[in-house]
Amino acid sequence: MARALDVIGEKWSLLILRDLFRNGPLRFQQLEAGLPGVAPNTLSARLKSLEAQGVVATRLYEEHPPRYEYYLTDKGKALGPVLKALYKWGEAYS
Repeated sequence: MARALDVIGEKWSLLILRDLFRNGPLRFQQLEAGLPGVAPNTLSARLKSLEAQGVVATRLYEEHPPRYEYYLTDKGKALGPVLKALYKWGEAYS
């Protein structure tokens, strides 16, 4: 469990994953708009961490200047049941 929490155990990481599950590939600005209160440097750091862990990947959508969108990898998609269980628990007990 500790290894899994090292990857996704931070609030913003879970919310990023939630939004990518709900809305598919998203650009940085779209993620930022959907996460009120997140500082841009925090969002950037969480995205880099999730990418380094192989949970999220990027693809270029504009070359000049280079701009990317973020999407879930197969490893990230495998977290779907975990996120659904957390959602159900939150609905039932909070």
